[in-house]
Amino acid sequence: MPVHVVMGVSGCGKSTVGMLIAGKLRARYAEGDSFHPPENVAKMRGGQPLDDDDRAPWLSAMAQAIRDWNAKGETVVLACSALKRRYRDVLRGGGDVRFIHLAGDKAAIAARLAARTGHYMPTTLLDSQFATLEPPGDDEAITVSIEGAPAEIAQRAIDALSSRA
Repeated sequence: MPVHVVMGVSGCGKSTVGMLIAGKLRARYAEGDSFHPPENVAKMRGGQPLDDDDRAPWLSAMAQAIRDWNAKGETVVLACSALKRRYRDVLRGGGDVRFIHLAGDKAAIAARLAARTGHYMPTTLLDSQFATLEPPGDDEAITVSIEGAPAEIAQRAIDALSSRA
């Protein structure tokens, strides 16, 4: 069974929708943010965007986790921004991976970020997230609109996965 990576910019709903998808698939859920080294979290909390050097150990750690999950035959849903194609390539290096891109309007996502509490990612970094994003093509990912309730978004993702299987 592949690892399903729910990707997109911060605030698009990766964690919420990812957990719902995991529940529907009876899969384990993993939070990509938990793979960040403390230096990355401190940098983001301070309002500084990460660069490729910052992201390298984070991506490597997730690729290793994907390798381990694939080796054990585990079904896992991983929430991870995976903003650039080369980042997705690193994750694919871990084995069987399917990407689900949660896509939405910057203004709507900014409103979500502004309402979110308890997360280190400030709204001020949203522009850098969109600047970094290389949207995946249909050959690389399933793209799902973030319009609607999280359960609806998750169901659209599940339906799209089913139609591709």
